[in-house]
Amino acid sequence: MSAITAGTTLISHVSRGRRLRDRAATLGVWLSVVVAATPLAFVIAYLIQKGASVVDWDFLTKDIPIISRLPGPGMGPAVLGTLMITGAATAMAVPLGVLAAVYLNEYGKKGRLANFIRFLSDVMAGVPSVVMGLFIYTVWVLNKSFKVWVFHGGQSGFAGALALGCLMLPIVIRSAETALQLVPNELREASAALGARTSRTILTVVLPAGLSGLVSGALLAVARAAGETAPLLFTIGTVNAANSNLFDGTNTALSTQIFKNANQPFPAPIQRAWGAALTLILLVFFLTALARLVARRFTLRQA
Repeated sequence: MSAITAGTTLISHVSRGRRLRDRAATLGVWLSVVVAATPLAFVIAYLIQKGASVVDWDFLTKDIPIISRLPGPGMGPAVLGTLMITGAATAMAVPLGVLAAVYLNEYGKKGRLANFIRFLSDVMAGVPSVVMGLFIYTVWVLNKSFKVWVFHGGQSGFAGALALGCLMLPIVIRSAETALQLVPNELREASAALGARTSRTILTVVLPAGLSGLVSGALLAVARAAGETAPLLFTIGTVNAANSNLFDGTNTALSTQIFKNANQPFPAPIQRAWGAALTLILLVFFLTALARLVARRFTLRQA
């Protein structure tokens, strides 16, 4: 019997009721996607309508006006601060989260320590961002003992990165562990059969195979961190000039500038708030596309 004949016979044996339920389920899934995507599409369209007229090169590079009610471009310090603070938080949270996920999935498994780490990760994921900001404000900003060497204490970009890193860490841990669980055990067994140690198997087989899921989890964490406002209000302050020193002096970010300008009663700062919101979304979209491209090329190279 040919493959085509066998497939036709199999389809003919599927009852009409099952086919109808399958089509109904498929239709339900697509309707759910449309329902979930429609509000997002309206929000993005409205944001583009309000902010597109403001965003240009001067808006992305020039300083923020000192007198907020005056019109004029300028969100360069906020763009720089967002990149620096989010980048520092990512550099701290993503490697630590992936290492924790590797331990949980490859070494700890169902042990007491692994379960305890998972419990702490779930607790951290449920902590409100404002509480995390207050925690870093108490233990870092107000703590005078950190005023040594490169760490000067007080409000700084690094303090904001610590707060965002604490928010990103549980997301990275749980998503990375899920990605590693999806890697087939046959790959690990094949590597062990060739004489590779567990550490080498993880580095050369498991991590490349789960790279797509690891990148997705990291991007989810970055997207949340980039839009957080409450933790940064306590940890970095708000300034109008650029501060390229991550460890000393108050700083600013797009999210804090959106909060500050949106509360003003004048048209000019409100326009800058819309432009900053659109810039933040475009920035997250660009970083997501770039990370996806890098992960795809790395995966193809490994294959």
